[in-house]
Amino acid sequence: MKVKKGDKVKILSGKDRGKTGIVSKVLIKENKVLVEGINLYKKHIRPKTSAQKGEIITVSRPIYASKVMVICKNCSKPTRIGFQFLDDKKVRYCKKCKSLI
Repeated sequence: MKVKKGDKVKILSGKDRGKTGIVSKVLIKENKVLVEGINLYKKHIRPKTSAQKGEIITVSRPIYASKVMVICKNCSKPTRIGFQFLDDKKVRYCKKCKSLI
């Protein structure tokens, strides 16, 4: 997967199209990413005991990795990611400015 935890990404489609956020979790098997403050939904929680009240919390749900684009740290533009080998290490690079990510 080309998106990693800590990457700044731009949302390409959906209700949050155009927004940016930082990836907090990557779900590799599902091909999804969890972005902070994006794709928020309300969740109703039951009271655990009779003395406790139920509540409504806001939860961030994962979105497909194909719907996000990594923002390059060097040129600060949304870009595609390429791979190359440097000293037997596989590294990611920006396809626009050719700098390492």
